[in-house]
Amino acid sequence: MSDAIRGLEPESFWRCFAEIARIPRPSGHEARIGAFILDRARKLGLEAAQDDCGNIVVRKPASPGKEKVAGICLQSHLDMVCEKNADKVHDFLNDPIELVRRDEVITANGTTLGADNGVGVAASLALMEEGSLRHGPLEFLFTVEEETGLTGAKNLSPALVRSRTLLNLDSEEEGALYIGCAGGKDTVGCWSFDAEAAPADAVALAVAVKGLRGGHSGLEIDKGLGNAIKLLNRALCRLSEMGARVVAMNGGDMRNAIPREAAAKLYLPAANLAQAEALVSELDLVFRKELGTIDAGVKLTMSREDLGGAKVIGSAVQEKLLKAICALPSGVQRMSHDITGLVETSTNVSVISTSENGVTLVTSQRSSSASRLREVVESVESIFELGGAMVEVSEGYPGWQPNVDSAILKLAQDSYRALYDRDAEVKAIHAGLECGIIGERIPGMDMVSLGPNMEKVHSPEEKVYIDSVAKFWNFLLEILKTAQ
Repeated sequence: MSDAIRGLEPESFWRCFAEIARIPRPSGHEARIGAFILDRARKLGLEAAQDDCGNIVVRKPASPGKEKVAGICLQSHLDMVCEKNADKVHDFLNDPIELVRRDEVITANGTTLGADNGVGVAASLALMEEGSLRHGPLEFLFTVEEETGLTGAKNLSPALVRSRTLLNLDSEEEGALYIGCAGGKDTVGCWSFDAEAAPADAVALAVAVKGLRGGHSGLEIDKGLGNAIKLLNRALCRLSEMGARVVAMNGGDMRNAIPREAAAKLYLPAANLAQAEALVSELDLVFRKELGTIDAGVKLTMSREDLGGAKVIGSAVQEKLLKAICALPSGVQRMSHDITGLVETSTNVSVISTSENGVTLVTSQRSSSASRLREVVESVESIFELGGAMVEVSEGYPGWQPNVDSAILKLAQDSYRALYDRDAEVKAIHAGLECGIIGERIPGMDMVSLGPNMEKVHSPEEKVYIDSVAKFWNFLLEILKTAQ
């Protein structure tokens, strides 16, 4: 047993959480965790099935006397976002997550923790083993590739799930019941260029933005966090006025994460080096002042780099690229008029990458309003087109319309009040929960989403609060025990 979870309650949950932390599970590589779940189901004598996409369902019969209770499906996703600090040596395809206990939280050593959605997977595994709880028929649905496009949910075989009531275990606030979520699309700009020879009498440099906190581009888009790609581009726009020629820009790792780091390789006329160094020092201070305590670790650096005579992006494309990134909106675009404090519409500049003859920039848009989502996508698309890029817009995923008359919502509300003598908050979330897609794939599904307190998901600062896990677990048991 990991020392980090030794002595924690509920013991069965934390044991399962530690077990899956040892199994690498990046998006698109869920085969090992899937095999683990199927093997666990077999050992417990439970029925299991898997569809062509890799989604798994495990079925647990009702307790004696509860056979006529309507079935409930508990749903979680198997994959995790794989982010690490720059100085952390970790292979997400082979290395286990190193769990660390710090006072009241469980976190990881320099990497994402995988509590999103390891919490849901661990809870389902523990419930598969649970022998003392009296419950109706249960199904445990494990989907794949949620983090990279909700692929498992989009391709879910409706025949895989028999229940018409679903508890999504992928929320991040104890005491909150989520009944709606945003829909979203990705808008991608691609610039092709003919590389040009490196300029003569130029110094080779690397310019980088580091030290940002990053975070989920839906859940934390309203926090005012720094975007490494946008900040780097501000520096490059100024350096280009001094004759800088860009070789490559790279930054961000995930379409649904606010980028923490970004870097560019470039050549600069040697005569302008001192001026450029002064500019970088100035902008470093500007960025720290702008971000204040929100992202106090931000740092802009410039250093000599051996580029070996690498070619540069064509000058016309460089100018259009930098101006397009400058024009791109990134952050909250509109707040909800209906739910106080809820972001309605946002957009995030997510990932930039440079190949031998092209630059690709991925952006992500979200909104709980279909018309506003279309508007912000068209805005980003237009900026890309005006900037000379070829544009691709993803199919996207639907939002989840709240149903305040939901039977499972009422059951969850009553269960929480009975346990804790206070009301759970009913909310919607500015993120792409799989509920929207599952509801589209399986019409008539009655759903609510719940979970413990988590912070900084999709970043190496990801953490889950220990005491909230126990409350989440007891709440889950109360719902299943009370269901009629």
